[in-house]
Amino acid sequence: MKLPGRLSAAIDVLQLIEERHLPAKNALAEWGRAHRFAGSKDRAAIGNLVHDILRNKSSLAWAMDDDSPRSLVLAGAVYNWGEEVDALSQSFEGDKFAPGAITEKEQKALTTKKEDVAPAWVNANIPEWLYNTISAQFKTGFEKEAGAMLSRAPIDIRVNALKSKREKLLNAFSKYNARETTFSPFGVRLPAGTKDKKSPNIEADAEHGKGWFEIQDEGSQIASLLTNAKEGDQVLDYCAGAGGKTLALSAIMKNKGQIHAYDADKHRLRPIFERLKRAGCRNVQTLEAGNEAQLEMLKNNMDIVLVDAPCTGTGTWRRHPDAKWRLSEKSLADRQTEQHEVLRKAADHVKPGGKLVYVTCSLLPSENKEQIEAFIEETPVFKPIKFKDQWQQSGNNAELNSANGDETYLTLTPNTHNTDGFFISILEKQN
Repeated sequence: MKLPGRLSAAIDVLQLIEERHLPAKNALAEWGRAHRFAGSKDRAAIGNLVHDILRNKSSLAWAMDDDSPRSLVLAGAVYNWGEEVDALSQSFEGDKFAPGAITEKEQKALTTKKEDVAPAWVNANIPEWLYNTISAQFKTGFEKEAGAMLSRAPIDIRVNALKSKREKLLNAFSKYNARETTFSPFGVRLPAGTKDKKSPNIEADAEHGKGWFEIQDEGSQIASLLTNAKEGDQVLDYCAGAGGKTLALSAIMKNKGQIHAYDADKHRLRPIFERLKRAGCRNVQTLEAGNEAQLEMLKNNMDIVLVDAPCTGTGTWRRHPDAKWRLSEKSLADRQTEQHEVLRKAADHVKPGGKLVYVTCSLLPSENKEQIEAFIEETPVFKPIKFKDQWQQSGNNAELNSANGDETYLTLTPNTHNTDGFFISILEKQN
């Protein structure tokens, strides 16, 4: 497919998202099934364009004075992909797969900078109702923080120390320009693709089948390291999901001690079994999903309880930009209710002197610091530990600072750490 056909496809996908309220991933898959002639490079280019547009949706709509799929795609091609308007218009001529000819109004919008100043939320490409909430926690430099959330995310992998070493993966993935991550001693990063270049499908590489690595953002790796889990510890991963942090903890603990992996949702937990087997994790006991009775024996017995809480995922907008436009006040309220509940239940399993580690991939204070402060007020037996103290005790030498200057709780961001957005707090249960 040539560029005009790819632009038409992106318009179709955005229409599916708008009209049927589909996640971008599902809309792209549906378009691909209906257009099997499109090759893998075409599908990758269309997906890249759609995601780039969704990252910048409000500013593109502002530039065009229109938020229709067609306007967004034309603006994305010019403003995000650097296409020349005249050349783009010429390429449409005689191409039966091209969108309709660029109109005079569109030509003007694509070539003339608007004189009126866009609101801050438009430039940041953040929903208006969320802008003040997110930006308020950053005293300075939020423009850079917001700008970094509009970039494509790299592929981060965690080397499985039970089976391999970072040097081996760096060598194996040198063809992808792999390099070490900044903070995690187990991390390897592959740069994001540019424009229409697709990212490598590294899960198809033999090294993945051998269990040498798992795809895991460096921020998630940092969260696992901040548990400061040791060989012989008893650990409960209360919201284990597919097991990303469970596997990381197993490697950190060198397959010694015991990790209890639990999740209320059997569908989220289902992938963990194959992943544990592939990774060679032998110190993990997977509990039956939703069976809280199995947790009774763990009450007041865990050295560490990790709560990777359900959240809005605002920290992952680089990877899932459509999610920010689907987020509602109701869904935020629902997540906050769930967080309160899982914190209350998970806390019962921490032994005196043990630690409760609360993690979200959110940048909303109401899901993070405010949630933890409310929990401490209700459960004063838990006291916060400064994350830097925990980081130093875990033996990591890289200097780690919170993006918002907080000395107690850690906020990771794409701009400050080049990770997804994460919030991490460590609480100790008093004797």
